[in-house]
Amino acid sequence: MSELAEGKKAPAFKMAASGGQEVSSAGLKGKPYLLYFYPKADTPGCTKQACGVQEALPQLGKLGLTVIGVSPDAMPPIEKFAKKYGLEFPLASDPEHETAEAYGVWVEKSMYGKKYMGMERSSFLVGADGKIVKIWRKVKPEAHAAEVLAAAKTLG
Repeated sequence: MSELAEGKKAPAFKMAASGGQEVSSAGLKGKPYLLYFYPKADTPGCTKQACGVQEALPQLGKLGLTVIGVSPDAMPPIEKFAKKYGLEFPLASDPEHETAEAYGVWVEKSMYGKKYMGMERSSFLVGADGKIVKIWRKVKPEAHAAEVLAAAKTLG
């Protein structure tokens, strides 16, 4: 896999999402979007991140930005998470982590000395031309929505 970088074409994707939707790069052709990856639905960090994005959604929408959250969870926990917090943007399920691997965010992690594979909390802002405008790795959930909003304003 070639290393993803700002200015390069974003990898294609197609996934099932909350609300019975399907999200795909083909469906977003010609539109800017934020693809954000989070480890697990309804955990403290992921909840902070999702609620922050939800709060910024009206401003992001005014900028024409579509937001999609991606986790390795199956659809039932994702649907429950979206409903519990009233999330109005699609949360996609990537159980085989095909999209996560294409974006280089399915990585080796370590907790309490144990190594395991998991989702790195990362985001990719993609322009209407399908190229990556900004990459955030190891995102801090509390500040992320503000960072995305600032970057989205430069899309013009």
